[in-house]
Amino acid sequence: MGVPRVLHLNTYDGNGGAGKACLRLNNALQKQGVDSKILVHYKFGQNPLVKSFDNNIFQKSITAAKIILERVLGRRYLKAGSRTPFSFTWFGRDVSNHPDVKSADIIHLHWINHTFLNPASLKKLAKLNKPIVWTFHDSNAFTGGCHVRYTCDHYRHSCGFCPLLEKPHESDLSRKIWLQKESAYQQLKFTIIAPSSWMLRSIAESGLLNTRPAKILPNTLDTDVFKPRDRDALLTEFGLDATKIYFLSGFMPSRKDLHKGTDYLLDSLKRLVTDSAINTSNVELLIFGNRTTTDLPVFPFPTKFLGTIGDEETLAKYYAVAHAFLIPSLEDNLPYTVMESLSCGTPVIAFTTGGIPDMVKHEENGYLATYKSAESLCRGMSWIITHGNLQQLQNNARETVMEHFSEQRIADRHIAMYEEVIAETPNINANA
Repeated sequence: MGVPRVLHLNTYDGNGGAGKACLRLNNALQKQGVDSKILVHYKFGQNPLVKSFDNNIFQKSITAAKIILERVLGRRYLKAGSRTPFSFTWFGRDVSNHPDVKSADIIHLHWINHTFLNPASLKKLAKLNKPIVWTFHDSNAFTGGCHVRYTCDHYRHSCGFCPLLEKPHESDLSRKIWLQKESAYQQLKFTIIAPSSWMLRSIAESGLLNTRPAKILPNTLDTDVFKPRDRDALLTEFGLDATKIYFLSGFMPSRKDLHKGTDYLLDSLKRLVTDSAINTSNVELLIFGNRTTTDLPVFPFPTKFLGTIGDEETLAKYYAVAHAFLIPSLEDNLPYTVMESLSCGTPVIAFTTGGIPDMVKHEENGYLATYKSAESLCRGMSWIITHGNLQQLQNNARETVMEHFSEQRIADRHIAMYEEVIAETPNINANA
């Protein structure tokens, strides 16, 4: 067959890492001549290339109400104060009769939570007998509800005794959700895309999906936007001091949002101040993200808060002007901030966790700190400050992305996979 018609299904249009990955892959495929479309459960933006299942404001309001209701009802079951993302399966959407779904040669699932495709919805989708691939942007597809596992290994069996639930027991809600997924997956045939080697290992360890075909296929981004730039010009544009060392970091969440590792970042910065071997008088921080400037942690260095940067061109400029990007995440699949920074030629300092080592090579294009060690994170910053050849690090960072994550490379690999999955799917009727 020729180039397949691809339909991407995602809950939102560009919100979060999964939304960005979906949009960027769709763009990359279109540049390669693929008939690729996106359908979302709830559309925030005005991108005309993204379509929604809701055709009017009334339908959109119902979708929003269900999303809010799920969150409200979920509080009855989760422990008070829990900040770990957890999705329930009470609501779903039947997409099987939508014209774009029925006419697609292959369906590509992305992030499908928040009342979009629950197990019952997946069973209806299975009846179309369509070739399906599914990119796992977090762990939810093989757990009883959580998106971030931390040290919990219950997903290796069949969940239950969930540490996030108010009343954990053998047959608690996490076990019930796990069993619902098991029932749906028995009917839904799909190939799993793992964006990172960490995710691939997690799938292999899961009791729910360890026998399913799964392949590593990373996300992509527009390397013509996220690219190295004239740093002197950027310093002038942003009113920054050419004699300073600038560390950039992203969204600063609540201290209770454990998987973002805020406390470790703050501790490492304090250690850097007290390190008598390092001159930190010229170090400054740049912080971007949607956290307000009220109730912020106290940083031990002069700090400029950039707020939310909605424009990718501006964000790329801040990556390019920084000497290094700091990300203290404790669990991440293939975080876009790391890829974006490297693509701009900016080294990354991060913990050795999740899919980050797939991108950051220790002391080649960044620094991989020992997991949960603020002292090691501090050593990474010291390494940048005292490094004798930052230009080489910057070149290595850019080369990493161009070699492994560029649009054409990732699009070509997806096209090859689509064709392979379609060929292996028996008795399909693409225009059913």
